[in-house]
Amino acid sequence: SANSARRRPSCCHCMHLNKFSMAAMMKYRIVPISKAFWMAYIMFNSSALCFTPNPPKVSPATNLPNLLYTWRADQQIRYQVAGPENGQPVLLVHGLFVNSDHWRKTIHTLANEGYRAYAIDLWGCGYSSKPPRDSQVAQSVNGEQGRFTKEYPEILEGAELGSSCGTKTLIRNVEKSHPLKSPYNFYTWSELLNDFTDQVIQPKSTVTLVSNSIGTISSLQALIDQPNSFNGIFIVSPNFRELHSAEVPFSQFTMPVIRGVQKLLREKGQPLFDTLAKPDIVKQILKEPYAVESAVDDVLVDVLLTPLLTEGASQVVFDTLSYSAGPLPELQLSDVTKPVWITYGEEDPWTPGARVEALQCKVCVERVTSLPGVGHCPHDEAPELVEPLLLEFLNRLSQENDEFPAEAEQTKNIIAP
Repeated sequence: SANSARRRPSCCHCMHLNKFSMAAMMKYRIVPISKAFWMAYIMFNSSALCFTPNPPKVSPATNLPNLLYTWRADQQIRYQVAGPENGQPVLLVHGLFVNSDHWRKTIHTLANEGYRAYAIDLWGCGYSSKPPRDSQVAQSVNGEQGRFTKEYPEILEGAELGSSCGTKTLIRNVEKSHPLKSPYNFYTWSELLNDFTDQVIQPKSTVTLVSNSIGTISSLQALIDQPNSFNGIFIVSPNFRELHSAEVPFSQFTMPVIRGVQKLLREKGQPLFDTLAKPDIVKQILKEPYAVESAVDDVLVDVLLTPLLTEGASQVVFDTLSYSAGPLPELQLSDVTKPVWITYGEEDPWTPGARVEALQCKVCVERVTSLPGVGHCPHDEAPELVEPLLLEFLNRLSQENDEFPAEAEQTKNIIAP
């Protein structure tokens, strides 16, 4: 169940509670228990707690309370919420190596417009839990388990992908499973978004997804897996996964080299991570995707860097850098039946504008809008350009709901007996 506003006690306190609970069960013979089982229980819980950070009570970026949602296997998920409780719900999904604070401007604008805005730290990011990928607790929430079938194969052969020029179609085999069998993958994150929607937001109607960068892939997968929970998605700067094995040129030759570098980073990369994880260096790194450099202020650097210094964060970073597989947005959009609007910055060094424009050929994509003078994070660089588009999209969705209330209620009755 969702403990949406509960703060987790410190690690030591949780361990004390676990030991007390086990002692009580043994004393009163509530369950038969062996010493081996007791040790396994303690190890299972303590390993999870060691990689569960304690966020500050209030976010320095938003001045909103940091709330905690207890997900599967007692995993902590940090989130923030603003706006009236009866407002139309919107779920904000962040991009690579950042967290819910990256929506520091958007969340307040939505709240001021009467929406109920939620921003979540994906599992392994921000102040959410980050257990080692091979641990029992981590594998217990792995969204790839039982995912692949004959109808949804682990490798999709002959898939049609776009190109940076926007005019060529490439035929590739797409590997969907994480090469390390890591639970830090888009299927796990999509299941988190669906569980969070069901258990925390608990919408009376449908939820609108808003995503940035690589968070788009988790969001699209959530929409594909549970379409009746959402009414559409607003995408800010989609990511095409340039290091995906299906995206890398001459992959039969280049991927062995790339995998070698990825392995080296996982095994020997901590000193490099420690060197780069300094405020002045992070500020310089952020100025690469940010075309509006004035948006890279000290608050942004602090709220993005501090969670990256928590236990387990560097390993999730290396793990994600090794994720040269998984679903791809062009293929996902072919399976989406809800409205999609996309916006991107014309100065984005990571997302080819021509390839984004080519997404207009997808049936679900209603509009693609380019933003001049903006980089990869338009929602934080130039909110005055992004937010009017987002509000227009939300208004367009609300008008559609008003036009078909009977159909919406009928659908709701079908999926919620």
